[in-house]
Amino acid sequence: MIFNPYPYQQYCIDSIVCNRAVGLFLDMGLGKTVITLTAIHELRYNRWEVAKPLIVAPKKVAEATWTTEAKKWDHLKMLRVVPILGTATQRIKALNTPADAYVINRENVTWLVDHFKNSWPFDMVVLDESSSFKNSSSKRFKSLKLVRSRIKRIVELTGTPSSNGLEDLWAQIYLLDGGARLGNTLGAYRDKYFVPGRRNRTTIFNYTPKDGSFEMIKQAISDICISMKASDYLTLPDVLFNDIPVALDAAAAKAYTQLENDLLLQVDENTITAGTAGVLTGKLLQLCNGAIYDEDKVACHVHDCKIDAFLELIEQLNGQHALVFYNFQHDRDRLVEALAKYDLRVRVYSRAKDEQDWNNGEVDVLLAHPASCGYGLNLQQGGHHAIWFGLTWSLEQYEQANKRLHRNGQEHPVVIHRLVVQGGMDVAVAEALQDKGDMQNALMDALRVRINKLRS
Repeated sequence: MIFNPYPYQQYCIDSIVCNRAVGLFLDMGLGKTVITLTAIHELRYNRWEVAKPLIVAPKKVAEATWTTEAKKWDHLKMLRVVPILGTATQRIKALNTPADAYVINRENVTWLVDHFKNSWPFDMVVLDESSSFKNSSSKRFKSLKLVRSRIKRIVELTGTPSSNGLEDLWAQIYLLDGGARLGNTLGAYRDKYFVPGRRNRTTIFNYTPKDGSFEMIKQAISDICISMKASDYLTLPDVLFNDIPVALDAAAAKAYTQLENDLLLQVDENTITAGTAGVLTGKLLQLCNGAIYDEDKVACHVHDCKIDAFLELIEQLNGQHALVFYNFQHDRDRLVEALAKYDLRVRVYSRAKDEQDWNNGEVDVLLAHPASCGYGLNLQQGGHHAIWFGLTWSLEQYEQANKRLHRNGQEHPVVIHRLVVQGGMDVAVAEALQDKGDMQNALMDALRVRINKLRS
């Protein structure tokens, strides 16, 4: 695929290339990954300014997103992106593999620093979701701080750098500039921009920003941070699609392959009907999502790979409301169970009051089946992020569901996130929806391709 960057994307690419430290505080779905990889490609091959970039990301993002994005675009296909994941032995093997960029999950940053000690080799570091480094007392922050002087270039990516308040900014900005803008210590930062809030005789429990602190902080970091909230001069499309690749773990991948073999090898590709294709692909789509109905209509749990990716996405939204489309009832039940562990107001759409509460900002995550809310509902006041946990073969349902947010009165660019299991039936559905062709033929063609592949 040819990458034709939007003006704001080119602006961000140029900012990474021209600055040794930069924070891109861009909303989810605006293309932070392709922006960053394009800049890495420019710096590594056209300018020879970096030799060994490291990307630190949430676990599910590290597993699939960066490698998939590099393969997606024509100008990045030669870029070798190697994940540093798995056991210690597997991680060390990955580190010894030649690559243009390495990706590690944030939980292993401390291990990586301890592994190299004074021989830290990465001259460029990208912090994907830098808000996970907002706690200056955390091990990951302290570890990265130890090697910061050996890092020539650093890029921070996040949509919500201060979701819990302005205090979150200090640690992130410190990793960019070593304390030059907001102070060398968190204490100095608090003294300058905050006053003590709730406290007892010996302990201060929280801090309250002084009047004018927000503008002062914004001014102090404006030369190294780009925020899309100040995007009046940047051209944004009104709808953005953000495919999130999901990698199945070994056990889930084995289960999927076994089911696909069992189902498809029994089918004659020349006698496939729409009904047969719908049943077969439905089972494969169920397994992509993590569970499947048995003959008694009982949902059998298989894996949580897509659930884990979904929860990481919710975390990255940092409080921004999300309209979530599910395909099967067991998807809904598992999503409700997973979200119950978080301090979120979750609702399954079932009546008019749910629509009203969502638009009033009283619902953080609204779960809905596209057939139940695809027509007539006005949900544009409640948020601008839609997440497809499970995709549908119905182009009409898909487009109508997306229109619940993308309609008159929506004040923000709408971002449509799609969780897509790599190598699974999800990919075929996502491609067919993107092409907007004959979905019934696309469904049967997808089966024929897989049958032929299995028999070849």
